Amino acid sequence: MWYKIMVVADWFGEMGERYKLIRDFNRAGKNSFISGIAPTLLEARITRGESAYQHAFSKFMSGGFRIKALSGRRLEKSELIEVGRVVLDNEELVRKLIALGWDTLEVNDSQGYNGCKWALKDHANIGGYIN
Repeated sequence: MWYKIMVVADWFGEMGERYKLIRDFNRAGKNSFISGIAPTLLEARITRGESAYQHAFSKFMSGGFRIKALSGRRLEKSELIEVGRVVLDNEELVRKLIALGWDTLEVNDSQGYNGCKWALKDHANIGGYIN
C-alpha cells in the first residue's frame, strides 16, 4: 500500500517539474521580450505531441512542448526554424525535456497554422559521447 502512495508522490513531483520548466521558460521569454533582447514574445505550453516521435519516457497525451511565437504577424518557416534551433542546439535542455516526458518540439506562430515539429530524441545525442 505505501508503495502506491510513493508512486503517486513521484508522479506529482515529476508533473511539478514539467510545469516549473514551462513557467520558467515563459518568464524568461517574457523578460527577454520586455527588455528588447528578443524581437518576439515566446510562450510555451504542453500539447499532445506527435505519436511518431514517442520514446520510452514519453508522457501519454502530453508529449508535446509547443512554443508559440507571438509576433503579431505570420512568421516565415525560416523564422520558426530559427526559434526551434535555440532549443535544439542546447543538448542539456533537450535531454531535460526528454527526461521529463516530452518527445516533440513544436514551434508555431500566432497567425494561422504555420508550424514546425521535431523529434527531440533526434537532437539529444543519445547513445553517443557527451561533450
